[in-house]
Amino acid sequence: MPRTKSAMKQLRKSLKRREINRRNLSRLRTYIKKLRRAIEAGDAQLARELLPQTISIIDKSIQKGVIHRNAAARYKSRLTILVNRLAAAAQA
Repeated sequence: MPRTKSAMKQLRKSLKRREINRRNLSRLRTYIKKLRRAIEAGDAQLARELLPQTISIIDKSIQKGVIHRNAAARYKSRLTILVNRLAAAAQA
């Protein structure tokens, strides 16, 4: 346990920050799961609606320091490819 006043304050700050980071990461994962479920179900319309929302959440996560920008780029690229494939299959 922290003994000094500054160490106690730092503990309070880190606990608050941890909760905020958990909330943001949870929201990110939820949106990615929703999009992946729509893709697996073959629902091209829902996937196209969810893609911009998911990309927006991913971008916000970068700004908040929740995930690394390269990881975010990888998520966006892979999800976009999957949605595009689904849309192409739906048209054919």
